[in-house]
Amino acid sequence: MNTNRIAHVAALVGEPARTAMLLALMDGRALTARELADVARVTPATASRHLGLMVEASLLRVERQGRHRYHRLASTEVARVLEGVMQLAAPASTPAQRRMVVGPRDVALRTARTCYDHLAGRLGVAIAGHLQDVGAVVFDGEAAAGHVTDAAAPALQRLGLPPEAARDDGRGRRLHCRPCLDWSERRMHLAGRLGALICHHCLESGWLLRGQGTRALTFSPRGEMVLRDWMGTARWQEVCAGG
Repeated sequence: MNTNRIAHVAALVGEPARTAMLLALMDGRALTARELADVARVTPATASRHLGLMVEASLLRVERQGRHRYHRLASTEVARVLEGVMQLAAPASTPAQRRMVVGPRDVALRTARTCYDHLAGRLGVAIAGHLQDVGAVVFDGEAAAGHVTDAAAPALQRLGLPPEAARDDGRGRRLHCRPCLDWSERRMHLAGRLGALICHHCLESGWLLRGQGTRALTFSPRGEMVLRDWMGTARWQEVCAGG
């Protein structure tokens, strides 16, 4: 491993304006240079230089649509690194503090949000907890690994996903199922291809709604009913617990 390369990537991520741009892309969307300049509170010319450096370092990739150029995170690996840094940057509790609020203070972000392309916050943790409750998913937290069981297909079908959603075909570099330590809850939510499938399904079904310029998600009335019935009252109460 090239130590100079590691230091270079760390320096890119560590510059405040670039950090702001990267975090703005953690909901999986692609944004223009102008939008990212506004997020970082820098001029378009400065934003362009920052973006060029991050594209060159494979932190971002550019997608062209007509005359427009959009930037998004280059891979799930980049999102995982950013989530890890966010966890390290959150303040740790001390004996003098009985209850330390970690992660985002925004109640909406703590309730439900996207973590790149999968679900996080209390909703994400509750979904992972339910799948473990019914034996559909098994996590090895220490190894940051997970796998699905034979109980996964019926559990996912009850949410409206096809049986093949539970199948790990072993193709590609991305793990099918893995735990991801939640930034605000400090418990595991579900990532990997399966986590992305569940997130996409909830959004496409209209159960979860994106907000403008935020990673926070809100529930539609139908979504509240479907998700509560699927995961059970006890787990749903965890989602609605507040603060």
